[in-house]
Amino acid sequence: MKVAVIGGGWAGLAAAVELTAGGTATTLFEAGRVLGGRARSATIDGRELDNGQHILLGAYRETLALMHQVGADPATLLERRPLQVRDNSGFRMALPHLPAPLNLAWGLLAARGVGFAEKLRTALWMDGIKRQQFRLETDTTVAAWLDAAGQTGALRRHLWEPLCLAALNTPPERASAQLFANVLRDSLGSPRRADTDLLLPRANLGRLLPEPAAAWLQAHGAEIRLKTRVDRLETTSDGVLVDGQPFAGVVIACAAQHVAMLWPEAATAYDYEPIATIYLQFSPETRLDFPLVSQLGNHGQWVVDRQGGLLACILSGHGDWEALTDEALADELESELNLTTKASWRKVIREKRATFSGRPDIARPACTTSHPAVFLAGDYTWADYPATLEGAVRSGRRAAQHLLKI
Repeated sequence: MKVAVIGGGWAGLAAAVELTAGGTATTLFEAGRVLGGRARSATIDGRELDNGQHILLGAYRETLALMHQVGADPATLLERRPLQVRDNSGFRMALPHLPAPLNLAWGLLAARGVGFAEKLRTALWMDGIKRQQFRLETDTTVAAWLDAAGQTGALRRHLWEPLCLAALNTPPERASAQLFANVLRDSLGSPRRADTDLLLPRANLGRLLPEPAAAWLQAHGAEIRLKTRVDRLETTSDGVLVDGQPFAGVVIACAAQHVAMLWPEAATAYDYEPIATIYLQFSPETRLDFPLVSQLGNHGQWVVDRQGGLLACILSGHGDWEALTDEALADELESELNLTTKASWRKVIREKRATFSGRPDIARPACTTSHPAVFLAGDYTWADYPATLEGAVRSGRRAAQHLLKI
């Protein structure tokens, strides 16, 4: 069976690997020059950098399994650490190497910068959420959910709100409480301690999946067509035509905003959120106390230590920072870091439509379509999660499994 995958992001790669492993002759179409979609590496100012910063968790089981499948060893490429949330105000919550849920209970009890009464209220709230199996009666915003739960103190500002913004790329005032609850269910609320671990990249995103997946696909007979934009998709009695070329079936794995051009019934009316990554190069000995820090200031949100003195500052969701020039934004973030040395090199990477906005009750399309040989993949189709790499990978594998059954 000859099949096509349109889109070479992580969803498309997952679909292509699953289809090829299932014995199909797979052709992967990608409009760009490299694979990886919004999680890719690029050469910028002579440096190999990621187009944005992504943090993985131990709960990314399908992503880790896919990496293993294509020969990318997570143990080598990712640094696994117990979750810590700390910021420049002195707040710190660190989970110990204890079985779940004792690790969370101990981490909450030992958290710095939080009173005991608030810790107790939060522990009782988390226990209640677990007993409800992380299902809300009605969806609302994260801000309203936290208000109703009495989560209005230090943990809200230093833990829940930063985690919400990191996971949903949407400010708590607009973010879906149910999507956030789903994230908590599979991370802090998971019965597996390993699911709460941080997985920090030791290598660029290209080496984590796109490059080894491409090598695996080609070694197993798949065809990859880079710089090939698909303009037309037509259905026939026995399959589909991709720009006139016949295939038995197709997985459409391009970004949500581009799907309607190929398959109008899948048109979506999402709002989108931006992401900016500001790379700052300091002297090689510069390092953070922990590789991931929540940066509280006028604009800064998270800082990742990429080693060798390179820090990546991440800004997610619409905000005042969008009005700043690249130079002014880099100036602000360097000032907020308050380091003793000055950055010798700076680069701002902005994506205006980085992810769909994870708002309450947004409509999410199914994997299947009105045609039995056309399937959709992409993080926007994995309704259980916000826009995440794990959702993308799961959606790609699911779409491929459907296609293999026709």
